[in-house]
Amino acid sequence: MPPVSEFDLQDLGQGRFSLTGAMNFDTAEEILRASEAPFEEHTQLEIDLSGVTDSDSAGLALLLEWVTWANHSVREISFTCIPERIQAIAKTTEVEPLLARGERWSGFIEAPEDA
Repeated sequence: MPPVSEFDLQDLGQGRFSLTGAMNFDTAEEILRASEAPFEEHTQLEIDLSGVTDSDSAGLALLLEWVTWANHSVREISFTCIPERIQAIAKTTEVEPLLARGERWSGFIEAPEDA
């Protein structure tokens, strides 16, 4: 049985985070859970992925989940040094624009009008 993949999500301060290690099927759900509380504290987030050593489509799904969360919670999110493998999967599956939108997204959610 292969060893369990590991990761480290570090809060660098002022909404900046660094993710190192694996971002794959073995770790994506754990990374998502580990990010919830620290991400909630910020309105602008920058996640450095330069230390990611292993990635797959689950890593891409994690990034898209973060983008969705940011959009729904009126936050800005950006990623630096997205691993080449994730970029290739995003391009092949035609979701690359969603990551780009997530990087630039800034706005507000309108309150529903009373009927």
